[in-house]
Amino acid sequence: MEHELNEKLTRAKYTLEFKQEAVRQVKAARAASAVAATLGMPKASLTNWVRADAKGQLAVTPEGKATTPTVTPEQAQIARLKAQVARLTMERDIAKKAAAYFAQDVLQGTPGHDATSFSR
Repeated sequence: MEHELNEKLTRAKYTLEFKQEAVRQVKAARAASAVAATLGMPKASLTNWVRADAKGQLAVTPEGKATTPTVTPEQAQIARLKAQVARLTMERDIAKKAAAYFAQDVLQGTPGHDATSFSR
């Protein structure tokens, strides 16, 4: 365990396209924390990108240099697909809960059903 604490953590580098896609998802009214979790990245990095994009500075590093691509297009596509899976899973879960809720209403209105034994 001691050895692990002494190891230097390496910073992840992301392509401009990856950053733009992440910022686009936040602008599409998704929570930054949800987008960051889906993409497997720190929320702080994502919120920094959103602020930089608002200032028109997303494509430039603090040193004024253009960003260098280090995340492959395949990795960006995987991130987009993971985000889509997360969104669709959330939509499915909402639909399941809605179906269960409305099924309770139907059961309570059914003749012969004891309304006192079924509660929400």
